[in-house]
Amino acid sequence: MLLRNESLSPAAKRHFGLARNPFVDDIQAREDVFVTQHGRYVRAALLDAATNNGFVAIVGESGSGKTTLREELEERIREEARPIILIKPYVLGMEPSEARGKPMRVGQIAESIVHALAPNVQLKSSPEGRYRQVHELLKSSRSAGYTHLVLIEEAHRMPLPTLKHLKNFMELKDGLRRLLGVALIGQPELRTLLSEQNPEVREIVQRCELIAMEPLDNDLEGYLTHKLERAGARVADLFEADAMDAIRARLIATPRGARTGHASAAVSVCYPLVVNNLVCRALNAAALVGYPKIDAHVIAGC
Repeated sequence: MLLRNESLSPAAKRHFGLARNPFVDDIQAREDVFVTQHGRYVRAALLDAATNNGFVAIVGESGSGKTTLREELEERIREEARPIILIKPYVLGMEPSEARGKPMRVGQIAESIVHALAPNVQLKSSPEGRYRQVHELLKSSRSAGYTHLVLIEEAHRMPLPTLKHLKNFMELKDGLRRLLGVALIGQPELRTLLSEQNPEVREIVQRCELIAMEPLDNDLEGYLTHKLERAGARVADLFEADAMDAIRARLIATPRGARTGHASAAVSVCYPLVVNNLVCRALNAAALVGYPKIDAHVIAGC
């Protein structure tokens, strides 16, 4: 169940004494990012790929927090002045084939590397010259103490040939030292694209750590506590004790035919964006009827 976005009404903000919507423009600094134990692992995997030239794919539903963790990595690199150069090819309009949009070509990744390392240097026209240029620039940057990470969002839209050639970029070395790490960030279709059953990408899949973003489920209370506290509010002032279990009941389902209560059978969409939309609906609904707090009945009706 993916809920349509709903803005928090002025009436709801007045009713609950909220100076602002806790879920809009809510991340302005690293301290605003709520990180679960799983989120810390994802964050560490991204940083490791950047510092040790690894290969990682982060897969998750829209609104599961993938982009937030990528942005947090960028902010961390800036704040801590880490010698890491992020290379981010533009993905606007990227699609797997010409029939649907503009596919990302291998040359575009090479161009992004050159632009990130030497923005005033013109890219060589021939493929041989271009890739030699990329290799030499990476070696020079590595000698200066930098590591490099190619970071591609919307990676589930990558054409298969481009994905296959990522292996060639990762095999660029200076002696024994790799020169480049890769991080792919995409929606669940990326898992299918990186399937071990696909012989065309088997070589690259064997080198990639695939991490699926986990829903909030057991971290729901902590997430809402963090969000509201950053907005100057308290969970206890807005929610009755039965509200959290009611939210989980709405967002975690057991498919028909599966054993009820069996953890592995549950399907959860308890991701940050879905939780935000449901809570905003509930706040608006409670304010409309004058409820002092959100309870299980309000959640069930949203």
